[in-house]
Amino acid sequence: MRSRPTLDSRSMADYMVDIFADAVNTIKTNERIGRRECVIPSTKFIRAVMSVMKDSGYITGFEEFADGKFKKLRVSLSNRINRIGVIKPRFAVTNERISIYESRYVPSRDFGIVIMSTPKGLMTSREARERGFGGRMIAYMY
Repeated sequence: MRSRPTLDSRSMADYMVDIFADAVNTIKTNERIGRRECVIPSTKFIRAVMSVMKDSGYITGFEEFADGKFKKLRVSLSNRINRIGVIKPRFAVTNERISIYESRYVPSRDFGIVIMSTPKGLMTSREARERGFGGRMIAYMY
């Protein structure tokens, strides 16, 4: 009988499929247990999402640091997040249909945000509606 590979024989990076979903899950877990900060992997995409979250007041700040050869983000949590999640599949939504899809993920129109990837970068669904952009829904939080 062949033995299974152990964590020692494979690097942890081999097991990480969706780095963004893992980062969101880390934030959700640390918010629930009441921690003031957490550490997540750093990518250009994750930094852009953290900027939108900071502008919306869901985190108080973040800073990038090097941990060996990998860059990571130290995120300061504000304990304002009740629920956060990644939207998969990433729906392509026209400007006219944003509110229809938004109602699936946030409980009220003025309570919570949906982060969207638009041709002009990442922004909340509210900003996308105001500017007349469509895009892909990335994540939600309230």
